[in-house]
Amino acid sequence: MTEKPIRVAVVGVGDFGRNHVRVYREMPGVTLAGIVDINADRAKAVAAEFGTQVLPDISALAGNVDAVSLAVPTIEHARIGTRLLEQGIDLLVEKPIAASLEEADALIAAAQRSSRILQVGHLERFNPAIVAAEKIVTRPLFFEIHRLGVFSPRSLDVDVVYDLMIHDLDILLAFLDSPVTDLRAVGIPVMTDKVDIAHARIEFASGAVANLTASRVSTEKVRKMRFFQEHEYISLDFTRQDVLRVRVQPGTGLTHEAEPRVDFEKVPSEPEEPLRAELRAFLESVRTRRLPRVDGPAARRALELADRVMAGILEHARRVQLGTFAPQGAR
Repeated sequence: MTEKPIRVAVVGVGDFGRNHVRVYREMPGVTLAGIVDINADRAKAVAAEFGTQVLPDISALAGNVDAVSLAVPTIEHARIGTRLLEQGIDLLVEKPIAASLEEADALIAAAQRSSRILQVGHLERFNPAIVAAEKIVTRPLFFEIHRLGVFSPRSLDVDVVYDLMIHDLDILLAFLDSPVTDLRAVGIPVMTDKVDIAHARIEFASGAVANLTASRVSTEKVRKMRFFQEHEYISLDFTRQDVLRVRVQPGTGLTHEAEPRVDFEKVPSEPEEPLRAELRAFLESVRTRRLPRVDGPAARRALELADRVMAGILEHARRVQLGTFAPQGAR
């Protein structure tokens, strides 16, 4: 028996939302019911491009769609997201989950009350490099992570910690599942009145230490993670979607002086657009009612750690009396 198509809509069709529309249009087993956006001209253009309809507002979605991708500014996530969940609609909300922990809690509670799926768009969890690396993580003790991008007017409503670094904070929490014991951070505004470049050093109860750098004012795009565990080193490139594993094997000669052998192994991964994998996983949760890979509580933990990084940045700015620096701040 053929499953009924899942009826989906996209609310907010800027850069992120438009890509959701594109992928939904190409996916089997999906009916793209329409889009909603406060910018009428943009909504009309996206609807024409992908052969769908513009719906007047989110009240038109009740009873007409099963699931929604919400890609509006972060400050609107909780207000719009809770309304959609209360209408009985399963929800994928872009990251960060909300503008504050209190608003994140409101979204999580709304999903629980209505027995709806709540997935959060931590896209890099679906990157083939991360999927491959998860299979070989044992006890990582040191991470070096760089997420750098050239300046773009996109996502300037939030500090770079919530725009870019939060991806890697989420991955660290998933890989380590260990409480944070110490955190130091520094960040400064460069092109905007918010933090445009940030660095954090985080220690975990497991003994792991992570150095993270995030920038949206770099001269090049870099998306790399390196981590070390006993007798091996793993290097990930998010852009190339590949993983290199370097392992040291004991010497195999007849004497104790035999040289150790260094093995280089490319970890198998299946190339795929992470957004396509993310939306496919979301729709699978909608069909099966199983918890999503990145649910509300997981996204809340990432937001809480991002808040701690911002608090560290603010504390450092006060200590060094950094001009008129007044970022969004810890929430």
